[in-house]
Amino acid sequence: MEEKKARVVIVGAGFAGLKAAQSLAKEPVEVTVVDRRNYHLFQPLLYQVATSGLAPEEISYPVRAVFRKQKNTRFRLAEVERVDLAGKCLVTNAGIIEYDYLILAAGGETNYFGMESVAKNGFGLKDVDEAIHIRNHILRMFEMAAQEKDPDIQRAMLTFMVVGGGPTGVECAGALSELIRLVLTKDYPQLNFNKVRVLLLEAADRLLAGMPPELSDITAKTLWNRQVEVRLDAAVSDFDGQRVVLKGGEIIPSRTLIWAAGVKASRLVDTLGVKQGSARRAVVMATLQLPEQPEVFVIGDAACFDVDGRPLPMIAPVGIQQAAVAAQNITALIQGKPLKNFVYHDKGSLATIGRKAAVGRIGKWKFSGFFAWILWLFVHLILLVGFRNRLLVLINWAWEYISYDRAVRLIIPK
Repeated sequence: MEEKKARVVIVGAGFAGLKAAQSLAKEPVEVTVVDRRNYHLFQPLLYQVATSGLAPEEISYPVRAVFRKQKNTRFRLAEVERVDLAGKCLVTNAGIIEYDYLILAAGGETNYFGMESVAKNGFGLKDVDEAIHIRNHILRMFEMAAQEKDPDIQRAMLTFMVVGGGPTGVECAGALSELIRLVLTKDYPQLNFNKVRVLLLEAADRLLAGMPPELSDITAKTLWNRQVEVRLDAAVSDFDGQRVVLKGGEIIPSRTLIWAAGVKASRLVDTLGVKQGSARRAVVMATLQLPEQPEVFVIGDAACFDVDGRPLPMIAPVGIQQAAVAAQNITALIQGKPLKNFVYHDKGSLATIGRKAAVGRIGKWKFSGFFAWILWLFVHLILLVGFRNRLLVLINWAWEYISYDRAVRLIIPK
């Protein structure tokens, strides 16, 4: 009689979830990947969908296609409503899913820090729907501004606010400025583009806080040279869809606020009933297990893992490294072997500012400009899932570089 295999359920098909499943490919376990979407989304390039650079299908890949050749893995399309730790099962909109071991890689969601007006009227950038909504809105603002007679209303329509000076905010602001300067100026010759403003608001005193200060300065200077107004120490307190209010009292008329200023753990973490740390993340042990729940591992944006008293950042490399360790530890539990503590290896970071401009850090090595941009392009192409996606993105980027054009300028009704 064949011995029953352990059931490993992985919640989330993001970077961490995929890596965890792939790390278990050769182990004698039954793996079930559960996600509310049937595709893996390459979130680092989502801003390019929002700014008409790429189509959604070029940065998405079907989960079933990812695991087509992985015989011990299957996919379930379902939204997890809560985790029943005592019953060792997931409660989903598609029924109950039981597990012997659970890897919770549910990711994160936009954190508006309790500002309901911003959540209601602003734009998040965490999913394809949101990116398409932003793209539709930006293009619609130009269409409406081209017909607007009132100069004040027109100016507000042509004022675009990006909030958050991390990589997403910097890359989004730079790409939006390029879309306007290099493409839309040709589409709307009747508009006075001196009225167009792109502002990047950051509540701290510098951009890209995770990088050395000199790279932050280079980033700000490059953005200014590309007609992005960088405002530091500028915290948003309200946005009603018509005007942005800063904490100092300044009011800026605008119809567009793209929020890239915060992330928190998926609300699924709240259902666990466990201790939560920074950004609502579940506090885990050194082995990435939940305390008193040795069969449950939490990784990626859902996990709060402290190093020298500070939680690790909510970035893909952390989740990918944690996924490999969580998979090893599940195998070790099954085999009765000692578990491995997680140790994060910081391999550096990259952020593009726009065409032929980026900044990067690898160890003590700091670099910027064209070389950093080429490296950024290469790294993101390699990390994309699927050869077809890599080829399409490469073709699109080459076309944009040669033609100074953006092909995906489509307003698609939701």
